[in-house]
Amino acid sequence: MSDDTIEPHVQAPASVDEFRDRLAAVTPDLPRRLRQCADFIAAHSDRIAVSTVAELASGADVPPSALMRFCQIMGFSGFSEMQKLFREAYAPGWPDYTTRLRNLKEGGAGSPAALLAEFIEAGRLSLEALAKTVDEASLADAVKLLSKAETIHVVGFRRTFPVAAYLVYVFEKMSVPAMLHDGVGKLDHRFALRQGDAVLAITFAPYSEETLTLAQDARDRGLPVVGLTDRVTSPLARTADAIITVPEVDFGAFRSLSATIALALSLAVAIGSARD
Repeated sequence: MSDDTIEPHVQAPASVDEFRDRLAAVTPDLPRRLRQCADFIAAHSDRIAVSTVAELASGADVPPSALMRFCQIMGFSGFSEMQKLFREAYAPGWPDYTTRLRNLKEGGAGSPAALLAEFIEAGRLSLEALAKTVDEASLADAVKLLSKAETIHVVGFRRTFPVAAYLVYVFEKMSVPAMLHDGVGKLDHRFALRQGDAVLAITFAPYSEETLTLAQDARDRGLPVVGLTDRVTSPLARTADAIITVPEVDFGAFRSLSATIALALSLAVAIGSARD
């Protein structure tokens, strides 16, 4: 049986559960290579959100074209649409700020002083976790890459904006050439990337598409990219030459930046010292 004998579904699955139901329904009638895709995806669906077409195809021992055909059989226009379903499903479901405040009130969070104590504790636990889990080799690699750069391009949107802004402030005080990419005014500063520069990209789940796009653009130009993120399975890991992960404990779904700021400051000072 050829792959062309199977027509793709008209409508893509709206949820991971629907995806699994459809996978179970179509798998028995698939030709050999598409069956290999189905079997591998069924056993490793957690990889879809963080892998490339080439990586999944290699795992299934099929050419990338077979995996793309599999996506169409499942009802998607292509791999990107299928991956989007899994990224949205597996991204941490952080509630909006109104919901977070309501949950704190219903939980009897108490006085401002009590809230302060809770956030101090969350910060303390984050810092302790960082001290235990920091990868010293990755940190050294990041310093080595960034200290050689003509200009360090720091990318940080939304929650990571204060970290990125503080890093550029510290770099400026140490006379380290740096540029902040923050999207203010919808401005795109990618034209400023030059050979000899490096990018420090900061993003946490749910990951900023703007940050991932700029990091990939820098990588395509042959510039070194250092990623500061929350886990080694972050999509930023596919782009970065060096990855530094930092844990943050939350309270009431409000996430601390204590450990991230501490790591960013140590990174900046180490880079300044290496350049001197």
